[in-house]
Amino acid sequence: MATTESIQKAYIDFVLTEGGQPKSVYVFAKQNEMAEEEFYKHFGSFDAVEQSVWVDLVSKTLTEIRAQEVWAQYSAREKGLSFFYSFFELLKSNRSFAVYSIKKQRGFGTPKVLEPTKELFENFAESILAEGIETSELSDRKFFSKRYKDALWVQFGFVLNFWINDNSAGFEKTDEAIEKGLNVTFDLFQRSPIDNLFEYGKFLAKNGGLKEKMGF
Repeated sequence: MATTESIQKAYIDFVLTEGGQPKSVYVFAKQNEMAEEEFYKHFGSFDAVEQSVWVDLVSKTLTEIRAQEVWAQYSAREKGLSFFYSFFELLKSNRSFAVYSIKKQRGFGTPKVLEPTKELFENFAESILAEGIETSELSDRKFFSKRYKDALWVQFGFVLNFWINDNSAGFEKTDEAIEKGLNVTFDLFQRSPIDNLFEYGKFLAKNGGLKEKMGF
């Protein structure tokens, strides 16, 4: 009997061997000695199979990093870095599929194959960002704080494309891109002189008559 995992494995083997998706579910099922209805018990299409592979990679990464004894002591920045390093380490064993899957996508914005992954990633991002704001590690900026997760997703997309085109030994350049990119992003999330300027502006707005009262 077919399982989610067996269908994923057979699909990956097919697309990497043939360079594209099977012509039909019927043909795919016949080649893998399963009834067509068995496929549809698990997936509605080949695109759904591909999406599930990416979701499983992110889910496995999250399970592994959250199981670390030091996880609870990590800052939001450290949790973000831990996810990125762990995810791309895991992705190495699935590089051929990842390259195939991403390179065949067209257009701008989030690739269709990563849409379910984006939701899972953003849930994770929101949780660590909320912790960072609660502990004052990150600045709680009106309107902008809700967009922090979008900045992390942009970093995810950037690093993924960087990794796909990285020819360095052990993908060491990707590790460098993660370190620099995530640190710059989290630096922007932290309190800065601009935040102090905004606070000062709010103070002046609330005390608009102060200047006149002091005779300046």
